[in-house]
Amino acid sequence: MDKPMSTFHFRFMSFGYIFRDLGHPPADKLKEAGIKPGFSVLDYGCGPGSYSIAAAELVGASGKVYALDIHPLAIQKVQKNTAKKGIKNVETIHSNCNTGLESCCIDVVLLYDIFHGLSDPHSVLKELHRVLKPHSVLSFSDHHMEEDKILPKIPKDLFELSKKGKETYTFTRKG
Repeated sequence: MDKPMSTFHFRFMSFGYIFRDLGHPPADKLKEAGIKPGFSVLDYGCGPGSYSIAAAELVGASGKVYALDIHPLAIQKVQKNTAKKGIKNVETIHSNCNTGLESCCIDVVLLYDIFHGLSDPHSVLKELHRVLKPHSVLSFSDHHMEEDKILPKIPKDLFELSKKGKETYTFTRKG
């Protein structure tokens, strides 16, 4: 399956996200996902955790965020940043595809800026479909891909495009 990027590349990317987040706060993108207090959210390919932390604030103490990444530094960074901010509703998962979560337990999956690099995107989408509750949301964004490349790669038997926002595509889980 996929391999983590080099430590240098991860650190360089994380540094760049500091500036990205200043110009485009993660909470702005998350508004399109419809996250509410009490929700369970999976941030698949969480990187240094910008969206995980913003989602944790949106779901509140009654909600839960799972921050999943293949890179051990991503997991360490999320753990460090949530501890520093006193955020207690984020759980990290170190994995390259299998979430280890129960079926039908997630309200919203965030799949941001990772899809283009997946070696087996269909297996990832099947896993995301499995963990999402019926009729719940896959919030998708990948600035490396154009719409005509994104839509054909999302299996119509698993997800239906329900909304195209300014920054994200919202797919509803079928079944």
